[in-house]
Amino acid sequence: MTVRLRSSDIAGFHAKVLDWYAHNARELPWRDEPSAWAVMVSEFMLQQTPVSRVLPVFALWMERWPSPAALAAETPGEAVRAWGRLGYPRRALRLHAAAVAIIAEHGGEVPSDHDALLALPGVGPYTAAAIASFAFGQRHVVLDTNVRRVFSRVRDGAAFPAPSTTAAERESAGQLLPDSSEASRWAAGTMELGAVVCTARSPRCAECPAQDFCRWRALGYPVYDGPKRQTQSYDGTDRQCRGRILHLLREAHGPVGKAEIELVWETDDQRERALDSLVADGLVEPVGYDEFALPGSPLC
Repeated sequence: MTVRLRSSDIAGFHAKVLDWYAHNARELPWRDEPSAWAVMVSEFMLQQTPVSRVLPVFALWMERWPSPAALAAETPGEAVRAWGRLGYPRRALRLHAAAVAIIAEHGGEVPSDHDALLALPGVGPYTAAAIASFAFGQRHVVLDTNVRRVFSRVRDGAAFPAPSTTAAERESAGQLLPDSSEASRWAAGTMELGAVVCTARSPRCAECPAQDFCRWRALGYPVYDGPKRQTQSYDGTDRQCRGRILHLLREAHGPVGKAEIELVWETDDQRERALDSLVADGLVEPVGYDEFALPGSPLC
């Protein structure tokens, strides 16, 4: 994969997106008060979860745990409880573990070093780059689903990128990075552009600041002909069953017996499989005989 934009086009692409972002960026709490901890919490919550669902949980979370030390002082189960229905609750455990590591290894402050961020529990290449960029203004390639779609359309003329990020795609994105002074705003601007204008299903191309540079537009918006894009089902899945069991435990004030858990899901084999997986993931702990609770609950 190579960059198909001329140097003059890249400069214009930068200018248009940065100007658009300056006038159209949504007001989001992790942008309004961009502490490193707020950015870190938002990045964990926003993984595979839309902003609209994150906002109320983020507000309650930051009010209760405004620092890594505040979260680390709680049990992991409280993090899972506060995660609510954001989905993928292992993220709550990893964020709690990251807070504990920040206390133990970084004096209670989210580290600015990219490698140090990568070493934290639950922080992969994307999250480390996002925190370093948005919290500390560093120059990194930040490639989420929205950014990848923008670059695929503008640079490559394809409606959607490949299912997985490749080294070549990351290298090409690095070639599009502006100078250090604008790199973090560029990362935020391209992400915002993909989230609100260059969307997956109904792109608002007439409003796009990059339309003059968009190869997809110039080619007449060719339809996607790559590998089938997977869509995630939910109803009737083990994931839905796990969610119901976790919801029961979050609402409980103590351990919950097997008889209560049986009421939330009818299929015995699936319910047992889901419960076993929750225990294996550390999201649920067995307590006594046939009782279960969130990890670290006082009555465990």
